[in-house]
Parts: sequence; C-alpha cells; structure tokens
Amino acid sequence: MNIKQAAEMFDLTVDTLRYYERVGVIPPVHRNENGYRDYTTSDLNWIYLVKNLRNAGLSVESLIEFATLAQFRETQNVEEAQKQVLRDQLKELNEKLAEMNRVRDLLVYKIETYDEHIAKFKTGEMNSENVEKLWERKSD
Repeated sequence: MNIKQAAEMFDLTVDTLRYYERVGVIPPVHRNENGYRDYTTSDLNWIYLVKNLRNAGLSVESLIEFATLAQFRETQNVEEAQKQVLRDQLKELNEKLAEMNRVRDLLVYKIETYDEHIAKFKTGEMNSENVEKLWERKSD
C-alpha cells in the first residue's frame, strides 16, 4: 500500500506519516524498487496504534521510545520495556479518565440543580455570601 492510501485509511495526512517515520514514532517503512514507501500490514498496525495512542494523549517522545525499542527486539529483550511504556500510558490515561469523570459528575450536578439554585437566588434564599461550596460537595 502506498503512503497516500495509508494516510487516507487512517484519516491522516501524508506529511504526518512522513513525520512519524522521520522522528521515529513508527519504525522505518520498507521502500519498493522505485524508492516509494510500501506499507505492510505491520506498518499499518503501527500507524493505527500510534494514532490511537496520540489521541489518548501519549507524547511523541513516549511513542519514539516504544518504536525504538521495537527495532531492537531481535538483538535485545525489550518486551518488558515496551510493556512498561504501555503500562505507564494506561496509568496516565486512567488518571485522566478519573478526572474527566469527576468533571462530568460536576457538570451533571450543576445541570440538575441549576433551576433550583436560580430560584433560590431570585427569592433571596441564596446569595453570594451563602452559596454552597462546590469543592466540599459529596460525590455520588
């Protein structure tokens, strides 16, 4: 598969794929006899993995580390190091998800109680001096 087809397949630009290969985010792609990139299934798997990990927030530096380790698989035992990169990313992603869930819960709470709070402000039952402390609110 050529670079244009690979880029279209994953909704990336040709420049992005060239960049990923140049900086080492993906391993070097085999070139055909004319010097054009010829993407294999393995290359496409790398692109798919990288795109998803980038979307999840993994840094380019971590991806370079992961891809660099893969290139030494035949001469060194790098599987554990690669797994650790993935574990670290999973931990970071789980922390982000937990934070996003906390913010989501806060938004749900604000939406559900919005009319009630506005009514209390309108009647004078609540004012800027006696509002609830959102940071002390108990989560469900």
